[in-house]
Amino acid sequence: MSDFIIDGTIISPETIKNIITLQQTISLSDSVKSKITANRSYLEQKLSNPDTIIYGINTGFGSLCNVRVDDKNLGILQENLVRSHACGMGEKVPQEISRLIHLLKIINLAHGYSGIRLELLQKLTDIYNSNIVPVIYQQGSLGASGDLAPLAHLSLPLLGEGTVWYKNEEVSASEALKMANITPIELKSKEGLALLNGTQFSLAYATDLVTKAEKLIHIINKVSALSMDAYLCDIAPFNHLLHDIRPHKGQQLTAKAIFDLLSKSELRHVEKQSIQDPYSFRCVPQVHGASWTAIQHAKDVIHTEINAATDNPMVFDKEDVVLSGGNFHAQPLALVLDYLAIALAELGNISERRVYQLINGDRGLPAFLTKYPGLDSGFMIVQYTAASIVSQSKQYCTPASVDSIVSSKGQEDHVSMAANAATKCAKVMDNLISLIAIELLTAGQALEFRRPSRSCQELESMFAELRAEIPVLEQDRIMHTDMVKAVALVKSWI
Repeated sequence: MSDFIIDGTIISPETIKNIITLQQTISLSDSVKSKITANRSYLEQKLSNPDTIIYGINTGFGSLCNVRVDDKNLGILQENLVRSHACGMGEKVPQEISRLIHLLKIINLAHGYSGIRLELLQKLTDIYNSNIVPVIYQQGSLGASGDLAPLAHLSLPLLGEGTVWYKNEEVSASEALKMANITPIELKSKEGLALLNGTQFSLAYATDLVTKAEKLIHIINKVSALSMDAYLCDIAPFNHLLHDIRPHKGQQLTAKAIFDLLSKSELRHVEKQSIQDPYSFRCVPQVHGASWTAIQHAKDVIHTEINAATDNPMVFDKEDVVLSGGNFHAQPLALVLDYLAIALAELGNISERRVYQLINGDRGLPAFLTKYPGLDSGFMIVQYTAASIVSQSKQYCTPASVDSIVSSKGQEDHVSMAANAATKCAKVMDNLISLIAIELLTAGQALEFRRPSRSCQELESMFAELRAEIPVLEQDRIMHTDMVKAVALVKSWI
């Protein structure tokens, strides 16, 4: 296990994912520690004035913002906040995403604008490095005022409360902390609010999704090229001249990637059976390219959010001011998560159309890609399953970001619903992986009927990986098993 130092420099989504994937420990640089300490000292100095009133620090929360809390109860106020807001419901967040939420919260607080003690941030880091993973639930955040309920569950272990995963078991936080030799902490003024404010729940999902999407777009380009070879498609629609006069970058990159693959295939020399190919083949640069653009836009927003301070209020010690604002509002993430879901769903949508074309019995391929149509059903119901998955993804693409439900007695009267956008997008991602796996299976089966002609070396290598896991379909068998193996293969490439 190597160590990643949080030192205030810009961190990319890829770096965040690598920290998780490589199971790196994290530490705080001396400069970050100094900044946190100075920021806290300034806040304590401000609070020493009995006339100072700062939202969420010595007042209630939300619509209770005008209720002054006695100084002796400021710590209790913060701990009550964490406990009362731990209202998560629904499915448990996957452990990897919980780790991402935890890491992103540490990075967020390390910016040094939240007025917390260094002791708190170090304790949060110690729990992370001990691989104590808080159990968090998918439902409960409105995506404004912070991802309150999920981040409350993230924070409970600091108090020795809640449930965690530790050493592959779900145990009480108090038990895990004891085994890891970590003592709980008592929260002080501002600290509960700093823990709960922020966009780290939706941001963690977004970071995971966009880094996977960047890899999947290249995978689906290759799988679609395999389908094109099996369908004896014309290479002309991928000529750069067409795309130079409509120079969307994603379109150009996709066209070049596929042209470079197909131009080296032996199947280019097989006589074509149609003047034009269906849109699901011919328009791949335009469709895949548009999704590539959406992924890049989402990545830009996510990159900014990773390196942003999203607490409230924000403590500016150098400027001698504490400002209450709305940096916790996750509208930027809500919009791009909805956009990303649509982009991923469209990749799945056009993939299913290629599967449909491949099993139709056209261009010298047997109906349903079986040697014995009628006796065997071959890939008939594989396409049914793909159609079902595509339909579900379309339903998940109803945007969450256009919804807003008033909360906290009208104080929080517009919310982003980014958390729901995040969990919906994750489901679309899972569906896309299944659809790519189905197209890979189908294209591989279709390619068998083009032998002895071969595709290009890169696509033949991908085909060989497929055949190492799944044999050619000679007669009907349980296709579910093949499909599950194909999904595992696609996931191994991400």
